[in-house]
Amino acid sequence: MAFIEWLKVILLGVVEGITEWLPISSTGHLILVNEFVHLEQSDAFMEMFDVVIQLGAILAVVVIFWDKLWPFHTRKNAPKESWFVHEAESGFMKGFQSFCNNYCHMDKIVLWLKIAVACVPAAVFGLALDDWMDEHFYNATVVAIALIVYGVIFIVIENYNENRRPKITSLEALGFKDAILIGLFQVLSLIPGTSRSGSTIIGGILIGASREIAAEFTFFLAIPVMFGASLVKLLKFGLSFTGTELAVLLVGMLVAFAVSIFAIKFLMGYIKKHDFKVFGWYRIALGVLVLLYFFLIR
Repeated sequence: MAFIEWLKVILLGVVEGITEWLPISSTGHLILVNEFVHLEQSDAFMEMFDVVIQLGAILAVVVIFWDKLWPFHTRKNAPKESWFVHEAESGFMKGFQSFCNNYCHMDKIVLWLKIAVACVPAAVFGLALDDWMDEHFYNATVVAIALIVYGVIFIVIENYNENRRPKITSLEALGFKDAILIGLFQVLSLIPGTSRSGSTIIGGILIGASREIAAEFTFFLAIPVMFGASLVKLLKFGLSFTGTELAVLLVGMLVAFAVSIFAIKFLMGYIKKHDFKVFGWYRIALGVLVLLYFFLIR
């Protein structure tokens, strides 16, 4: 494969690594970039590539937040007091409680249960509508409209949120009902251009979560969602890669992983002092430019 083609793969990895975590739509940006940067690969491969490349970005979350996500510990680090209010006296439950007390961070187990609950709505709608969405919504016009609409929503919500004090300031304070509500907002991200992170962050802010907690939960929620979406695309593609296709996919994922490390750290530092309005204005400007290009220039 020509050197210029590898530069295109690297560019796509950079775009994915930046836009997956900033609330500006990674899928939307990849669709737009593909209008101008064409890899010499089949349409079926590129459809799969645009989704599976996100696995590299997801691995960055696992690396950065490992201490918050890994739910197990060694027995020597077990707490002195049981996590369970009522201790079982015998049988399976006693063994289960003993295992949890000796080897599990129960607060992290509960966090993963919240993540699982929040994933259900997107999984149900995503599996049911995947082919239909690919056929009708994966185009530049839909992306541009979604960019503009969600840009306006971000600005309106941040204006509404200016004088409110968040009631959810820790992951422990985020309940299962809150997780389900955020999961319902994630369904909106099935439309390309809306942004999965943008949809869930908006949902988190609206239910009273701080920007930091809304962003963190959004990152964690991406892990099972994107693994699931990638598995679906891989199965549809057939897992029959040529050597070049496999290399393209791996390079794209590696670049997305490296760039995502910086993008996540930037966003977490940025929102400690700023709101999301700048991303709203960016989305509106980009959406307008895309509409102008496709309707007046192309």
